[in-house]
Amino acid sequence: MTDSNRSAAASAPHAEAGSGAPSGTGRKDRGNISAPRPDQRTPSASTPRRTRGPLYAALDLGTNNCRLLIARPHERGFRVLDGFTRIVRLGEGVSVTGRLSEAAMDRTMEALRQCRNKLRDHQPTRMRLIATEACRAAENGAYFLARVKQEIGLDLEIVDRRTEAELAVTGCADLIDGEAQGALMFDIGGGSSELAWLDFRGGRPRAQGRMSASIRSWQSLPVGVVSIAEKFGGVDVTRDVFEAMVGYVAEQLRQFRGREKLRQMIATHKVHLIGTSGTVTTLAGLHLGLERYERQKVDGLWMRREEVDETMRALLGMPFDRRVSHPCIGKDRADLVLPGCAIFEAIRREWPTERVRVADRGLREGILISLMDADRGQKRPNRYPRRQGNGQ
Repeated sequence: MTDSNRSAAASAPHAEAGSGAPSGTGRKDRGNISAPRPDQRTPSASTPRRTRGPLYAALDLGTNNCRLLIARPHERGFRVLDGFTRIVRLGEGVSVTGRLSEAAMDRTMEALRQCRNKLRDHQPTRMRLIATEACRAAENGAYFLARVKQEIGLDLEIVDRRTEAELAVTGCADLIDGEAQGALMFDIGGGSSELAWLDFRGGRPRAQGRMSASIRSWQSLPVGVVSIAEKFGGVDVTRDVFEAMVGYVAEQLRQFRGREKLRQMIATHKVHLIGTSGTVTTLAGLHLGLERYERQKVDGLWMRREEVDETMRALLGMPFDRRVSHPCIGKDRADLVLPGCAIFEAIRREWPTERVRVADRGLREGILISLMDADRGQKRPNRYPRRQGNGQ
């Protein structure tokens, strides 16, 4: 199935799904909205549509997808009010040419116009709009974002790889086993893949927004589903081609700091993998035998090692036309799912654990949680006010 068919109303841990839609409906431009940096706020609408608390928005423009969430704080999480997801393949060809193509930029501009319209309609109090690997890697990435700002009015920031890894950890933190001493989180993207080793042996942060403080080591791999597909092909993937993909990714993993120490920890402590990407959610859907993708059944699912093995074997034996027609894959991901599985398999072989937890959440949720936690912290009174006098 395609990412654009996944529910854009995916909620964060302990949150309730709202009435979000997977894609925008209006194509007509309705004026510009100037998007603030993370520490700025949008001006209030002249006639506010909602009075039940502030709204927050998060946009993640990646190599393959453009995703938006708009939400309101709710209990310990948030409730999604609206959303947008579309496969744009912005980074198509970047691994070969080093540049964003005109066709890819045009596709992405159309998606961003629909995001802009949703932001204008909802008038969020705080928002953060980020771009990741495609705009980081392309020599005309900055030019494209300047064009977006001028023509659409959205001011996107290119985040570095560490920030991307930390936001992914924040977004998935609530799915980490409460009894685990550690976890290896991986986010398989279109142009890069982020890994973060979380070590709780010295204690675990109480707040979900602080989970990134437990990152002991991290790595951003310069490989993703799009770049692997462009290098090895994704249509006719034989066992030999698949093994070549795995070997290529494995070479990148050798540079992970603390590689052997993590392996030792897995052997002696309770550690599990947690994966956030279309790759692992697709595998979960196949494993469950879903007739259509259902987020509520996939997000948070535990898969044992042998279940992942069995599902990957079935996927490798599936011809391309069957992948296209499968309800949990679809034509937009049929050529990308096996390259993604190769990245996942390389990680599994390097750090074998008995279980992996599937997360249908990631950067957008991490952004929302971070913004909301920051505002909660500002509202919290100082229990220990600074003394006056005596130089203090």
